[in-house]
Amino acid sequence: MRLRAVLFDMDGTLLDTAPDFIAICQAMRAERGLPPIADKLIRDEISGGARAMVAATFSMDPQAPGFEELRLEFLERYQRDCAVHTKLFDGMEELLVDIEKAHLVWGVVTNKPLRFAQPIMERLGLAQRSAVLICPDHVTHSKPDPEPMILACKMLDLDPASVLFVGDDLRDIESGRDAGTKTAAVRFGYIHPDDNPSHWGADVVVDHPSELRKVLDNAVCSC
Repeated sequence: MRLRAVLFDMDGTLLDTAPDFIAICQAMRAERGLPPIADKLIRDEISGGARAMVAATFSMDPQAPGFEELRLEFLERYQRDCAVHTKLFDGMEELLVDIEKAHLVWGVVTNKPLRFAQPIMERLGLAQRSAVLICPDHVTHSKPDPEPMILACKMLDLDPASVLFVGDDLRDIESGRDAGTKTAAVRFGYIHPDDNPSHWGADVVVDHPSELRKVLDNAVCSC
């Protein structure tokens, strides 16, 4: 079946959101008189969400007293500064232009709450270009459940078999596969050091957004 649409996970796939997460975590440490930690310690935990990043930032158990206050502070800061340093990954703008020139549609399916995802898309000038934005607010079950992907395909009025879903986490691949889409795993995203995208069962694994341009013409997407 001919490819009709490309859907992206947001953090670590379409957008490099790590700089904003890192800036917030380091600022929270500094304001408490703590020295900075290696940025990589924060980046490696992004896929685990705010809880994982705060735990890494303060070497703190999520069940420890005071942890929830830190997590809520992190989220408050992020809502205010969620698109200060965030940008498209290198090569992603060119890929989006190629997708649009090929008269395909593209969109975003993310586990990031709408209150963060929508402002980011708007501030980066992507909201008007994206055909769909699916967040946990729109569904009962988030990825790895297939529900978000099924909803995205329904809103686009497309057969899932004509859609490619691109992500940097096993949850993305499982969600796309179970919804019936083609899947692409990216190695340039926020992948935990103990994880390996080659083991996720994606139809294809790429190292750079430019490689996805080739995927658009590959039989794995068009058959």
